[in-house]
Amino acid sequence: MSTHQARSALGRYGEGLAARRLTRAGMTVLERNWRCGRTGEIDIVALDRDVLVVCEVKTRRAGAFQHPMAAVTPEKAERLRGLAERWIQSHGGAPPGGVRIDLVGVLLPRRGAPVVEHVRGAA
Repeated sequence: MSTHQARSALGRYGEGLAARRLTRAGMTVLERNWRCGRTGEIDIVALDRDVLVVCEVKTRRAGAFQHPMAAVTPEKAERLRGLAERWIQSHGGAPPGGVRIDLVGVLLPRRGAPVVEHVRGAA
């Protein structure tokens, strides 16, 4: 398995855990891995009552160089806002509660259960 395949399998696993966490928090997952041409991808699009949630998921193995929550830079946040706008345009407008950007960090320890951290309004 190449490093790219391993990374993408790790990412998919983390996104699955994140989707379950959001669902348990009472959100409805509308879409996963929504792509917009070359602009990028939204990991998870969900609805939290009347708020559209664009969720970035970062999965890291324990001992990785950077904590998952450090991965969303101002540039990344700006790109997510742009992607959210495009999603809204292609899906008939924004919900009454507007849009929020959340972050789910998934940390995979060497042993034991993954640690899933959800930050609302992260960016």
